Amino acid sequence: MSETLLVLTNAPDPETADAIARCLVDQRLAACVNVLAPCRSVYRWENKIEDATEIPLWIKTTSTRYAEVARTITRHHPFDTPEILAFPVSCGLPAYLDWVAQETSGN
Repeated sequence: MSETLLVLTNAPDPETADAIARCLVDQRLAACVNVLAPCRSVYRWENKIEDATEIPLWIKTTSTRYAEVARTITRHHPFDTPEILAFPVSCGLPAYLDWVAQETSGN
């Protein structure tokens, strides 16, 4: 059975966040995407300190679907190098983890 993952990314605006979330769920690459409240990000990019408002996305998927999730985010994201981090889910409600697996199985 494929491992459940929590994938994190940030979008630069609500429209991009919504487009990524809907595409991932529509294509069964994610069971659920939480589109969170805007946050402030401070980071260094190309030798300059940036200060931006971003929309965090929490994507529930499986290790089997990760590569497609990353490609989809990259395709819909305006940044050359979007943040994409994946964390294995070490435990969770079995029924929920089964639901994630079922929703992302493509069936």
